[in-house]
Amino acid sequence: MSDAITVPKAELHCHIEGAAPPTLVKRLADKRGEDVSAVLDGNGKYIWSDFTTFLKAYDVASSVFRTPADYALLAETYFRMLAAEGAIYGEIFISPDHAQAAGLSYRSYVEGLAAGIERAKTDTAIEGRMIAIGVRHFGSASVERVIKEVIGNPHPLVTGFGLAGDERSGHPANFAKAFRMAADAGLGTTAHAGEFGGPDSVTAALEFLRVKRLGHGVRAIEDKDLVKRLVDEEIVLEVCPGSNIALGVYTHLRFHPVNMLRKEGVKITLNSDDPPFFGTTLGKEYSSVTETFGWSFDDQMEVTRTAIEAAFCDEPTRKRLLVRLESAKQAPTG
Repeated sequence: MSDAITVPKAELHCHIEGAAPPTLVKRLADKRGEDVSAVLDGNGKYIWSDFTTFLKAYDVASSVFRTPADYALLAETYFRMLAAEGAIYGEIFISPDHAQAAGLSYRSYVEGLAAGIERAKTDTAIEGRMIAIGVRHFGSASVERVIKEVIGNPHPLVTGFGLAGDERSGHPANFAKAFRMAADAGLGTTAHAGEFGGPDSVTAALEFLRVKRLGHGVRAIEDKDLVKRLVDEEIVLEVCPGSNIALGVYTHLRFHPVNMLRKEGVKITLNSDDPPFFGTTLGKEYSSVTETFGWSFDDQMEVTRTAIEAAFCDEPTRKRLLVRLESAKQAPTG
């Protein structure tokens, strides 16, 4: 058994609709007599060639999930997959906008996802939480509507609020009110920045949204002063190397700044983002980064510890997860 399997893992950055296995999408589409061949090839892989076609494939795949039972199955499937790779904790981004497009109420959407998370936990002991996201290119009014819905319909597994979508659309200042509302409600906050946007997008997210976690954030490496700020303020980056390579932010993993950021003292975690679209899994993220940069078992354990310490969960759960992590410190087999 390899180190990458024996290391307990934790994930903070995965879009649940983007985690839908092609086989599950095809099964639900066939059940309804719908054709998804435009976004699924004969080998069961998603078809896309650039960011625009990726978004199209993502939306088509998401459209087959329409009932609480569909979302329960999706969440259960993904969390079981995580657990099979050694994950003990996972956070998923949930999109109330996708639920609305499917004709589902926010409450029904969340209850369906929660049922799936709980079923996976019963059999595998994996812990799961949800982060509701607003989509920045839908505008500030839409993002504020999402946070009001989250606050008005509290659920114990919805513990965070985030901002996703095209980070080049809409300045973070436009969403400051929504993030103040989230923080006042006791939700953890995170925002996508420093992926397609440069270091300025990271600085703006820190200044206007007051987040302690950033989705991606890797373009901060282009500004030495910003890297120092990330270290000084203990900002945690939700790094998604496979996603960055697939979408062309970097051409090859060996050129990705994840290792350099870590060496500079930035707190980093590893994540899969939209795994089947990018041909990755959380386990592959750990193993590929470890192989490319020569990380040790202890290095990987440190990444998982960082994720658990930054997780949007209650303290008793965090303590239990840290105990489980510590229990794996015996020498790995391989």
